[in-house]
Amino acid sequence: MELNVSILGALEVRDGDGGVVPVGGARLRALLIRLALDAERSVSVGSLVDALWNEEPPGGAANALQSLVSRLRRALGNPDLVTATPRGYSLAIPASAVDANRFEALAREGRGALRSGDVDAARRTLRNALSLWRGPALADVADSPYAASAAARLDDLRLAAVCDRIDAGLRLGRHGEAVPELEALAIEHPLREDIAGLLVKALYAAGRRAGVHFRYGDPDRARGPSQQPARQPDQLCRAGGGGGPDRQAA
Repeated sequence: MELNVSILGALEVRDGDGGVVPVGGARLRALLIRLALDAERSVSVGSLVDALWNEEPPGGAANALQSLVSRLRRALGNPDLVTATPRGYSLAIPASAVDANRFEALAREGRGALRSGDVDAARRTLRNALSLWRGPALADVADSPYAASAAARLDDLRLAAVCDRIDAGLRLGRHGEAVPELEALAIEHPLREDIAGLLVKALYAAGRRAGVHFRYGDPDRARGPSQQPARQPDQLCRAGGGGGPDRQAA
C-alpha cells in the first residue's frame, strides 16, 4: 500500500489514490509524525517514548508504545507499514513520501539551478517546493519539546527557499512584486542581511532609491559610539546575492 504523509501543516495522510487515511487521536498522530521525521530509518523505543510522553512516561511505557503501534498499523490499513527493528520501530515508506523531505530536495534543486544561472527553472522549482507548505511545520506536536528543533530547522529552510525564490524573481525583472513581500519579511526578520540585501536590490531596480537611503543610508543613526558601523546599501545588496546599487537599473 502506497502512503504519503504530510507534516508541513496539520498531519495529513493519503493513500496511493489520493484518498485521505484518517488517523485519530493526538498520541497516535504524534507517533506517526515522529516516525515520519525519520522515514525508512529506525527510531529507538526511548526516542519514541520521549516524543509521546515527554518527561512523564507511564509505567510500562514500552508496552504502552507497543499498543499504540498496533493501533497505528490498524489505522494505516497495513501492518507492514510500521515495522519492528532491533532498536525500536520504523515507518516503512520512502523518505520521498514525506512532504518535508520532498520540500528539502526541491529547495536544494532550486538553489542549485539558481547558482548555475538557470533562473527560470530555479523559480519554478522553488515555487513547487514552497507550495508543499500548508501551515506551520509539525503543527500537531507544536508543544512537544522534541518537535521544536525539527520545526525550527524546517522554518529556516523555508525562509531560505523564499529568499532564493525572490532572488530568482528579481533576476527575471520582477522587482515591483518583490518589494512588498520583502518589506514584510524585513520587518519580521530585521537581523537577516540576506533579506535586507534583496530588498535593497528590489528598491533600486524599481527606482525607489529614496526608500533605500531612508532605511539604510545613515549608518550613524543605527549604531552607538561603541558599536560597529552599520552595513552600507551596497554591502547589503551584495549580501542579497547581487552587485552594488550602481549596477542596478534605476
